[in-house]
Amino acid sequence: MKKRHIAVGVAAALALALTLGGCNANPSPGATSTGGQAGSTAGTAGGTLTLLTQQTSMTLDPAKSWNLANTTLGLLYRRLTQWHIPTDGSAPTVVPDLATDIGEPSDNGQTWTYHLKPGLKFSDGSPITSADVKFGIERTYTPELSGGIGYHKTLLAGADNYQGPYDGQHLDSIETPDATTIIFHLTAPYGDWPWIMSTTSTAPVPVDKAPAATFGQAPITSGPYQVDSYQPGGQLVLSRNPNWDPTTDTERTGLPDKIIFEQSQDPSVSAQKLITNAPADQNSFSMDFVPPAQLAQAQQSAPDRLVTSGAGALEYLALNMTSPKLQDLRVRQALNYAIDRQAYIMASGGTLSADPGTTLITPGIAGYQSYDMYPAGTSGDVDKAKSLLADAGVTSLDLTLIVSNDATSVSKAQAIEQAYTRIGVNVTIKPMESNAWTDAATGDDPSGYDLSLSSWQPDYPSAAGNIQPLYASSQIGGGNYNISRYSSPAVDALIDQALASTDATAAQALWFQADQAIMTDAPVVPLVYDKNSFLFGSGVTGFYIGSFPAYPVYYTLGVTA
Repeated sequence: MKKRHIAVGVAAALALALTLGGCNANPSPGATSTGGQAGSTAGTAGGTLTLLTQQTSMTLDPAKSWNLANTTLGLLYRRLTQWHIPTDGSAPTVVPDLATDIGEPSDNGQTWTYHLKPGLKFSDGSPITSADVKFGIERTYTPELSGGIGYHKTLLAGADNYQGPYDGQHLDSIETPDATTIIFHLTAPYGDWPWIMSTTSTAPVPVDKAPAATFGQAPITSGPYQVDSYQPGGQLVLSRNPNWDPTTDTERTGLPDKIIFEQSQDPSVSAQKLITNAPADQNSFSMDFVPPAQLAQAQQSAPDRLVTSGAGALEYLALNMTSPKLQDLRVRQALNYAIDRQAYIMASGGTLSADPGTTLITPGIAGYQSYDMYPAGTSGDVDKAKSLLADAGVTSLDLTLIVSNDATSVSKAQAIEQAYTRIGVNVTIKPMESNAWTDAATGDDPSGYDLSLSSWQPDYPSAAGNIQPLYASSQIGGGNYNISRYSSPAVDALIDQALASTDATAAQALWFQADQAIMTDAPVVPLVYDKNSFLFGSGVTGFYIGSFPAYPVYYTLGVTA
């Protein structure tokens, strides 16, 4: 099961592929947005919204996309469930979308039943049926359509060797007893199934109208927009889907008549356009983060159109638990106490770029609770760290840190190196090309590193996405992202309990318990929660960033002209 990993330094580039968007927020200059009014006035129907991005290609087939639910593909495709992202900074919730509710569990959460709302149609006018939902999910197993969000692939029963529907084979674990009912049979109880059904890869696709090779070029959509034209590297033009019924859609507003994605745009140039705010650019916003060179200028010249998110993805230092040098818990605790988060934040671009991070579940996710198991202030507790190393009998320690080879990542690694030099630990930084880093950190050979610098954002707002992919023993090696190589039967048991629970409150308590249990073993040093800054033109209405994810919500934006 592929997860969303963001190698530090590659984070900004990868975030572009998420295709952002938003509604309603007006933070003070340089402030963190937790919701509220923004833009000029409340949005009205009509006009053209333009999104500027440095991307040179966009994946429009939902089976192949890693879009977050609130970004580009959320404009084109609906799913059984959807995210409600409040403007007041409270945690997102899962709500019905195509379905009448978020799912009816039975068999202790191993079976989930959905019923479609009446009158739903695709952009070509054909009805959306349960067979289309099944077909859309089955397509994701087709080898040539691999690469998208695939949490459901290992959860559906009998899917181990399934190769998709194009050879006439279908999954018995997805039942469609009638045109509006769909029943999923899972391999085990799974309380987060409603969240899984909100991911973009589970969108319905019309049966017999979606060739694997070409559907993404001219897709038949279910959201408020359809594709008019698409030129890779140039423009993607969306217009209203005449068959979208807003009375069945509680989250998407579908305000603009047209939405244009302008690709291959330099982020610095885009930021400068939006700061200047010429008439031709007033109905635009940039999907790219505001570059550091323009951030101070934006704070000074366009503070009412600069929105900075709250805490987002967690950047962390993974401690390789198979390394002979890191077997003593006191050594790992010392590395936690010695870290200088303030220096790391400065290497990240300053306080608008990150907040200190001490937990594994990130703010904005239900179940998050603030705590610091190794309290050392923002600069670290050097004396405490030295004392722990002395207790462990460690007089010298040489550690290899692997990191992405871009300048920002190396600068962050140097901040870690300098922090550990203060306690007599020598860190050798080993910059690696991104793919080489991935092979080393997620492969089956753990011998190439002691430390690894990484970043992680869940694909949906559940603590499961913070914990299970990074710390379950089943996620070690094989291309998975337990790069700490951490294995704890007790934590595995907590993860299994939390995943199986259909009681959200109980599950959240279990995830927090797992968070603390992992930090007690200290296989990781949480570093910072990333923050992202965005600019929009004065004609864009309803621009906001909720508590999760740290990106705007595209499907509620409008323009004034």
